[in-house]
Amino acid sequence: MLGSLARRFAGDGPYAGLALLPDRILWPLHRDGLDPVERMAEIRGREPVSKLPVPFGIRAWLVTGDDATREVLGSLDGFSNDFGKFAGKVGIKISADPGGLGFADPPDHTRLRRMLTPEFTMRRLSRLQPRIEAIVADRLDALGAAGAPADLWHEWALPIPALTICELLGVPYADREYFEKVSMSRFDMGAGAHAPLDAVSESLNYLDGLIKEQRRIPGDGLLGALIRTHGDAIDDRELAGLADGVLTGGLETSASMLALGAMALMEDPAMAAQLRAGENVDAIVDELLRYLTVVQVAFPRVAIRDLEIGGVPIRTGDVVICSLSGANRDQQVGAEPERIDPARRPGRSHLAFGYGVHRCIGAELAKMELRTAFPALVRRFPDLRMAVDPADLQFRRASIVFGVDSLPVHTV
Repeated sequence: MLGSLARRFAGDGPYAGLALLPDRILWPLHRDGLDPVERMAEIRGREPVSKLPVPFGIRAWLVTGDDATREVLGSLDGFSNDFGKFAGKVGIKISADPGGLGFADPPDHTRLRRMLTPEFTMRRLSRLQPRIEAIVADRLDALGAAGAPADLWHEWALPIPALTICELLGVPYADREYFEKVSMSRFDMGAGAHAPLDAVSESLNYLDGLIKEQRRIPGDGLLGALIRTHGDAIDDRELAGLADGVLTGGLETSASMLALGAMALMEDPAMAAQLRAGENVDAIVDELLRYLTVVQVAFPRVAIRDLEIGGVPIRTGDVVICSLSGANRDQQVGAEPERIDPARRPGRSHLAFGYGVHRCIGAELAKMELRTAFPALVRRFPDLRMAVDPADLQFRRASIVFGVDSLPVHTV
């Protein structure tokens, strides 16, 4: 991850050797309110594939244009996601590999994704719909009872995906707060580059214990299903990596979408009214996903051959980072990409979930949560409004997953 380049790993642990890098390479993670910083549009218009000023002999490129982003993310013969290749470039030891789909190439990626895909079809996910509706209703009750002002992030946005993912995986509800903490810490660069990977390690250790229990008595969740169906074809480490990716990939990201999407709805009464009436729900959710793009950058790619992207020569071994938030504001998405327009009819789909074989496998689950939660929120609290000036909110300044840590609101 880009954030893993951000600070120095201390000591002689698995992350020793990653050197301190200047803050100026983190600017693609900065925002102005809900928008990418103005520099993003300037660079995209002038140089959609631009050099990142990374020292220590690392050649790194930032891709901000829609066409170039799709070209990179869709290329299996030109770029690698393999953790070992990336780790070698930035000084992380191979033993720090978090596993899962994000840092795997075919054929390993193909084998692992084929195991997960049946659990993420709409037919299989539909069994979660009643549970999602119950979770949303319960958290709306909690938000209404929280007093004035209430924190929409802690009472509503974060618990909804936490409980949903626990339901999906079969993780005990008692561990919800623990996984909320671990999930958030891996995306926040403020504590240094060691914090995200330490959080991954902590999560994997927990999941390893849970998997050993499920090997003995498989449960009804995703872990139990994978053990029953593929138990002999996947070891505990691989299974923990898959589960960790599902858990954290669907927790902090969906929570941030719920919080920032609610903020956007409070600022646009007409859009909230459409949701309240059950109109254009799918279109509004998709447009909010595009506009907010809470996952700001894709997993870094390493070039495995010399090639060109957008007319720019990329050499074997170069690191390429695609700005999803930048690409989703490209003119390719339609007129006036800097504003929310539920009536937008783009010529191509947005990139909020990535692109190509590494597109987020949990995209449909995330959209199920958003389609359920947003209409329920504006129906239950038609007078919902911010309790502070939006300019006073503390947005995460250098986080791969953009968001807030608190969202004070008045419900009446």
